[in-house]
Amino acid sequence: MKIFIAGHRGMVGSALVREARKRGGYEVLTASRDELDLLDQASVAEWLEDHEPDQVIIAAAKVGGIHANSTYPAEFIYENLAIASNLIEGSRQAGVGRVLFLGSSCIYPKMAPQPMPENCLLTSSLELTNEAYAIAKIAGLKMCQHYRAQYGLMYHSAMPTNLYGPGDNYHPENSHVIPAMIRRFHEAKERGDSDVTIWGSGTPRREFLHVDDLAEACFHLLGHDHPPDWVNLGVGEDLTILDLAKTIAKTVGFEGEIKTDPSKPDGTPRKLLDVSLLNETGWTAKIAFEDGLKGAYQDFLATLEEGTARL
Repeated sequence: MKIFIAGHRGMVGSALVREARKRGGYEVLTASRDELDLLDQASVAEWLEDHEPDQVIIAAAKVGGIHANSTYPAEFIYENLAIASNLIEGSRQAGVGRVLFLGSSCIYPKMAPQPMPENCLLTSSLELTNEAYAIAKIAGLKMCQHYRAQYGLMYHSAMPTNLYGPGDNYHPENSHVIPAMIRRFHEAKERGDSDVTIWGSGTPRREFLHVDDLAEACFHLLGHDHPPDWVNLGVGEDLTILDLAKTIAKTVGFEGEIKTDPSKPDGTPRKLLDVSLLNETGWTAKIAFEDGLKGAYQDFLATLEEGTARL
């Protein structure tokens, strides 16, 4: 079985590669940016024709936290739309029988019911700070749904909650909340700071899934003959951003005060996924949050020492 994992160098893609190799039976196809520009439609179509994968997982994306999404909405909508459309249509043209498109929990409305079921999609307005990214992901999801209905292809999607784990991006402005906090608390500890200030009020609630759990869930879905058009991938539990900060500070060993900055945006008040449909397929998350955080921090320290951390 030949499987193309688009975006293999990212945190998600590298976890998918690890999972495929652990399971065995797969010839894993990958392509770096130098080898394949996913924004170039003709190049993508030609690459897929030449390499003839049986399955494609679309893990490639332009991603970032609140700051990045708010600052670069044009890049977020264009690049993610291009990646999705080029890979999905290119796969159809190349005769790829199965595509799994990875989206995000931010596709759901800002004021969606909690926990968020799959059927609340497009029922009300999105959170403005990540609207551009969400619209691009919704488009990819809908492409797979309609290609499946019209062409009879097994193209389907999975919508992960917030992810963390080895290989994350620790950029101080463009990273997601867990890696951003790991770096901030680590550097504060190293400097001997007396306090750390986090963005927003600290009251929004977030759910977090370890990237290795995500990878296992994706291959679980690929093993189903008739998976849902899209399914939420999460753990079904959440915590406040302030509690998250306290947990990360404890993991890192920072013992100072944690302050909040309500002048900074909070984003969506809560984003907890309804994972009942996922559980019905026979899969649940396995990695305990505090254990996953310890592993993520150890990976951060190891990459710092090696000089390979994504800073």
